[in-house]
Amino acid sequence: MRLKRILLKDDGQPSLAIFHENAWVPLRPVFAQAGRTPSPEEDRLATDMVALLQTGPDFRHYLEGLVRAYVSSHPGQAGFVDETPLLPFEPRSYRDFMLYERHAVDAARGYTRRFMPLAYRVATLYETITGKTFPPFRPKPLWYRRPVYYMGNHLNFVTDGHAVAFPPYSTALDYELELGCVLVQPLKDATPKEALAAMGGFAVFNDFSARDVQLAEMRSGLGPAKAKHFVNAVSSVVVSADEILPHVDALRAEVRINGRVVVKTSTAGMHFSLGEAVAFASLGEQLFPGEFVATGTLPGGSGMENGSWPQRGDTVAIAIEKVGTLTNPIV
Repeated sequence: MRLKRILLKDDGQPSLAIFHENAWVPLRPVFAQAGRTPSPEEDRLATDMVALLQTGPDFRHYLEGLVRAYVSSHPGQAGFVDETPLLPFEPRSYRDFMLYERHAVDAARGYTRRFMPLAYRVATLYETITGKTFPPFRPKPLWYRRPVYYMGNHLNFVTDGHAVAFPPYSTALDYELELGCVLVQPLKDATPKEALAAMGGFAVFNDFSARDVQLAEMRSGLGPAKAKHFVNAVSSVVVSADEILPHVDALRAEVRINGRVVVKTSTAGMHFSLGEAVAFASLGEQLFPGEFVATGTLPGGSGMENGSWPQRGDTVAIAIEKVGTLTNPIV
């Protein structure tokens, strides 16, 4: 099930919408069709993404029937929908993992190439002679033992079409192509299987980063902070977990800048599974419906890795198969 938040043109009020027969069908009029009065629960489900994703297959089957009936009796209903992208939900928190070793290694290599050119020449010589990865480029030992993550600023989320500006303290803005997931069930001390069952929907996520301040912050003993907290972007479309989890380790993905493909990658190669990662986050800690988690950058999915850094005036578009796209102009 593909979902998004839209505005109804008649009253300007938000409603969740389901993608059906190549159009977005708003749920508020669906529940109110044929003169019936929506129940308080239906009113909530028509506007609350997390609540709708909490429903089971029986209700979704019922909802699909209502949608079909509405579409058959309201031809051309798409004209009554304003498709200006809206944030699909307000995340209650945000955790970003780093599940890909290749990203960690190539990002370290790319950082050194841009900001530490002398060290980069030494590292390149070492790798050329030995045929091995320069040891400082590899993640720290803890990374191999547990799924590490940081917590970001969940209040600074934007969506498709929102302009992203270089923060005033940075000259090295970067994008990061990630798969994001919203939890819809509470978790504590969960197993990986229980963690997977708590995942309600998936979105394309861009963890924008100020690279020229990131390393210094993290070397301070805390962080990242200003390197990450200024903005993050999530796609306006959310796809229910039942459509994504069976393929979560084999989704093709890409980054385009001004329409040009700069990298093709995929979700394959996680060192820890997504279930293991979220289960670890719940260890001794209560997680709540509405919290947002992300995989960390897919291999090659940042300018620091692939060498295509965004500049002012560019448009960055990232995409993940079966999930969708996310586009943001850089200003």
